[in-house]
Amino acid sequence: MIIRSPRPQRPRPPQQVNRNQPAFEPTVNLSFGYGFPNADQYQMTEFYNAYKGKVNQTGPFMAALDYQFSRNMSIGVMATHGKVSAPYYYNNVGSFNPPSFTGELENTAIMLNVVSYFPASKSVSPYLRTAAGVNIWEQNYIDNSGAHLNYIEKPSSFAYQASLGMKINLSKGAGLFVEAGYGKYILNGGLAFKF
Repeated sequence: MIIRSPRPQRPRPPQQVNRNQPAFEPTVNLSFGYGFPNADQYQMTEFYNAYKGKVNQTGPFMAALDYQFSRNMSIGVMATHGKVSAPYYYNNVGSFNPPSFTGELENTAIMLNVVSYFPASKSVSPYLRTAAGVNIWEQNYIDNSGAHLNYIEKPSSFAYQASLGMKINLSKGAGLFVEAGYGKYILNGGLAFKF
């Protein structure tokens, strides 16, 4: 019987610490933006005997307040507000005539907001935004006589946003951001502040 002596274990190399990166300090992030186009237009009611004309839109305006508790993530609340409207025409009426009736949706959404940051340089910070919450709607469909149409289908009460964005840091506490995604807006841009 041959007894082998145990192999000597190689010492593990010491873990390297990035001395160039300063210690992380939690921050409060505040951002304001304007989105385009307003995806709420897809919540407008479709009628079997009328077609929708050109959609007019405002916003949505966006504001987000987040607490960044780590280098890679923040959590907070995001709110959007926007309005869309469109004329509707009955089948036998062309769009060159006055609309048969007009539809208008005004929306405020309040959502839980989670932002995941990717490693980058000091001047550019790419991130992924995911948000979910509730829609608060006000909708009106009014005909030429000023009467409101009844039995209109209610839009979805579930609000969401998923975006890939990039923040351009102009100074230690302020910057610009731009996002592309889907939900409350498809494109969005504005100002971002860090406290």
